[in-house]
Amino acid sequence: MSDDESEKREGRSVTFLEPAKKQSPWANLRSNFLTGFVVFAPISITIYLVWTFAEFVDARVLPLVPVVYKLEDYLPISLPGLGVVVFFFIVAGLGALTKGLFGRQLFRIGERFVDRMPVVRSIYNTLKQIVETIFAQGGKDSFEKVCMIQYPRQGIWALAFVSTDTSGEVLARSGSRKMMSVFLPTTPNPTSGFLLFLPAEDVVILDMSVEDAAKLVISAGLVTPPWGAVAEAEAEMARREAAE
Repeated sequence: MSDDESEKREGRSVTFLEPAKKQSPWANLRSNFLTGFVVFAPISITIYLVWTFAEFVDARVLPLVPVVYKLEDYLPISLPGLGVVVFFFIVAGLGALTKGLFGRQLFRIGERFVDRMPVVRSIYNTLKQIVETIFAQGGKDSFEKVCMIQYPRQGIWALAFVSTDTSGEVLARSGSRKMMSVFLPTTPNPTSGFLLFLPAEDVVILDMSVEDAAKLVISAGLVTPPWGAVAEAEAEMARREAAE
């Protein structure tokens, strides 16, 4: 009696593994290209954006540097990004000057001069208020929370960023006890969007970070950030399967 017949009588079945199908050269080349593109695209785009920004700053800052201090005249090659370094020290020096008594007085004189210019005054005051709100020490919670809101109608959810708790006339005339100011970004450009004032109970705060939310918006939902609860559930399921 053969081995196969004896195994069948014992109630066991024999499974033979079929050889894996060999991919065609074109399919293999296409797979390698897609894998390489996933690695190459983020690196190349990042380098391009950083290089473009450095060239943009260099073209506007380096002409202001005296010829005596230009390193390009002493080196055989040009150094991209030198203007960014110079710009950093210029801004840092301006900050140090403003902290002093003389710098504060000079700054106040300049602000009074700007306040007398109709159009420039509105632009300057708006930009100043935005920058101070973002970088103020008291505004640590600004744009550090991600939320979901129902927009543009009930049943449709949109991703947004929490700006701050609404106050002032907007809160007083809304009739709500507590409201939240949220910024609703557009896809794929999250720098533009809409400012919305919503009752606090209509805002669902999420666990994801601002960076992960920005990736989700920019990718039009293709890049879904991992969620801690899901990861813990998958890990628990894996542990149970391993125990069994």
